[in-house]
Parts: sequence; structure tokens; C-alpha cells
Amino acid sequence: MKALVYDGPNSLAYRDEPNPSPEADDLIVRVHAVGICGSDMHAYHGHDNRRPAPLILGHEAAGTIEGGPRHGERVTINPLVVDPVCPYAMEGRWHLSPTRQILSMPPRQGAFAEYVRIPPRNLVRIPDHLPFEQAALAEPIAVSWHAARIGSGKLHQPLAACRVVVIGGGAIGLTSAIVARLFGAGDIAIGETNPLRRETLRRTEGFEAYAPGENDPKENSVDLVIDAVGAVGTRIAASRMIRPGGVIVHLGLLPGLEGLDIRKLTLQEVTVSGSYCYTPHDFEHTVEALARRRLGRLQWFEERPLSEGARAFHDIDAGATPAAKIVLRV
Repeated sequence: MKALVYDGPNSLAYRDEPNPSPEADDLIVRVHAVGICGSDMHAYHGHDNRRPAPLILGHEAAGTIEGGPRHGERVTINPLVVDPVCPYAMEGRWHLSPTRQILSMPPRQGAFAEYVRIPPRNLVRIPDHLPFEQAALAEPIAVSWHAARIGSGKLHQPLAACRVVVIGGGAIGLTSAIVARLFGAGDIAIGETNPLRRETLRRTEGFEAYAPGENDPKENSVDLVIDAVGAVGTRIAASRMIRPGGVIVHLGLLPGLEGLDIRKLTLQEVTVSGSYCYTPHDFEHTVEALARRRLGRLQWFEERPLSEGARAFHDIDAGATPAAKIVLRV
């Protein structure tokens, strides 16, 4: 099969690789579309020791089942593979299980390839009218669904009465705003440093988009902050803008411990919650919302062929694309 292989820091090769073989009860999925995630970029830069080269990256995928009684079934992939009898799985919190594996981390190769191996419980059927390129967005949107659900559940008033700010206008930040809007929020702003992306946020979904450091929300003015970057600077900004009794959802995965104003969080009883991945229910609800076209116009991503994947990584690095997401057609 053809695959886009991570060979080392800042190096990707499009080449022939062995086809995956089913193991245990796993199925083979013929990949039709796969998105580039921020974690793929992190690995590409050599900053993720969980993803050693050589490795096939990619986990935001959709395609068709290859072989067996479900041959040809159109599916999107939940890439979190968990032992179903793990106590966390039995509680419904699969994403916290210590047995968790994910596509694109050993021992599982990723989905920047023509074929990928995955357990059947990780496959969610999609309707014929849902394009594979949109179905591949289910995984990142499920991350946002989980974060927005956590944040809205911790507020002391209806989301419709709240000022919501999302820090970061990439795919996770943008879709966090989209999901918050679906949940009832009306007053939403997104902070994004890239002017091309700010224009995409305004043009495709009509969101208020501001340049951090220039037009920041006022101090103590925001009810819910979703930090989709997770850097020291964004934690400082979240601490500043959150109002007394508000909620900060920390969604970004950049390293570092500094930034949160612990004294303010204590004196003003601000709730801070981490948010990681999603539950199976979050994923299924996301797929249903995609199928019912409840998540906006979905005009904020760009499609390219897998064979041009290395160039796509380069353009993301350079900030040369206005798209919040690049989806690779396989």
C-alpha cells in the first residue's frame, strides 16, 4: 500500500509499505480521507517520544471496511483503542484508561495510508450522504464536543446567557466554538494570531475573531474560556479575562506549568478543568450531528491528496494556508 511515513524530525516520505494484516478481531479499513492533527505536527517536529520514527502517523480517518461480512460499509474511525473490560471503560470514560492505544502510536500504525487495522467497536457507521472528507472531521470535533460539554456543565447559568471565548482558531478551537454555538451559546469570540485564519473564522462561520495582544477581551468579562492552545501566554490570558465564578477548560497540550493565576482562581472561585479526547458517546453524538448537518457549513478545511502530504505539513508550519484543517484524500 501507499503511505506517508514519518522518517525523522521534519521528514515525511510517500512510499510503499506492507499492508496491515488483521489481528485478533480487528478489521481492515480502506482509508478514503484522513486529517492532519496538531499532534501529527508535534510528532513531525520530533517532539513526541511516544511516536518514534519510522512510523505512519494520522488518526482522523474515514473509509470503508475491507473484507468480511461488513465489506464496503462506510465508517469513520474512533482511534482510541481500549480494553473494554478496563474499569475506566466500564465507567464510560474510555479516554482515561491506562490500556489506551491510539492509531499513530506504537504498536498501532496510523491512517496516513491506504489501509489501517482497527477493532470493530471503534468503527461508527456513516450515511451515504456524508462525504468521507467531512466524516474524517468527527475525531477532532469530538474533542471539541467533549470540552464544550464539560465547560457548559460547570457553568452556573445557561450557556445562552454566557460570554464564551475560545483561545486558538485552529480546528479544535474553531469547532469548540461551533459546538458551543450548537449547545446554545450566542456570544462567542475566538482569539487567533494568524490573520489568514481570522479571516476564515469570520468568512466561513461568522465568528468574532480577534488578534491576541491587540483586541483582547476585557479583564473579568468572560464566563467560559476554552483554551485550545494551552501555552503559558494563553493561560495568562484565560486567567485575566475569566470573571468571578467562571469556568476555564484547558484543552491545549503544549508543555509548561506556568500561567494560571492561582490566587485569582482561589479568591474568585474560578473552576478550571482539563479536557482530553472524548468518550464513545461524545464521538457518536458528533457523528450524528455531522450526519444531520448541524455543525455549520464545514467550509473551513482544505483537501489535498495524500501524495502531497509532505507539502501540506510544510504549509501548515509556515502558516501559509488559511484553512483550520487539511484533510488528505487517499
